[in-house]
Amino acid sequence: MTGPIRVLLVDDQALIRVGFRMVLEAEPDLIVVGEAGDGAAAVTQVAAVRPDVVLMDVRMPGVDGIAATEEIVRRHPGTKVLVLTTFDLDEYAFAAIRAGAGGFLLKDAQRQELTAAVRAVHRGDAVLAPRITRALLDRLTPQLSAESPVAPATGEDPLAGLTGREHDIFLAIGHGLTNSEIAERLFLSESTVKTHVGRVLAKLDARDRIHVVIMAHRLGLVDPGTAIVP
Repeated sequence: MTGPIRVLLVDDQALIRVGFRMVLEAEPDLIVVGEAGDGAAAVTQVAAVRPDVVLMDVRMPGVDGIAATEEIVRRHPGTKVLVLTTFDLDEYAFAAIRAGAGGFLLKDAQRQELTAAVRAVHRGDAVLAPRITRALLDRLTPQLSAESPVAPATGEDPLAGLTGREHDIFLAIGHGLTNSEIAERLFLSESTVKTHVGRVLAKLDARDRIHVVIMAHRLGLVDPGTAIVP
């Protein structure tokens, strides 16, 4: 049996950290292992307590959540970062996604949304508020297209190296499905889906699931209105 999901809280407002701690620790599978009031302390805490998930505020004095996210993802690739923002079109949140965060959540999210998001990020699923999916794609696609070979630079099919099953997995990720939803739809075990997802990311040289979603949209394989959900 695996242990509870270990969470680090990062926010410059102590009362907000208290509120998140109360919500998370009321769940049997979640435990708060530390807190930090700024990005520099967050990087130090991650190295010390080795959390599974970091709840990261982006607007903080000193080292902000963007720089901290980039550093944490670089140093500790096994730790997932879920950024928190006050506004759903916050430029800081988009920058955090580019820095490697697994998604972002609004600070006014309901209790169930917060706990579900932590679990989803821990599983490796993307967590983005559905209403910002279109804006995310519009803002991130140009940069990711220039930065990564995932974007088709030639007339070759970028998906040519995928097997039939991996292509199915790619499309499912593109539609925002979680591993459990993919498993149910394709009649596979979650462990098998997880293996296929890893292979898809590796073959496409994609940084994460969000990158795959963007690619699917760019190739016209997914309806632009499709939402990415926990």
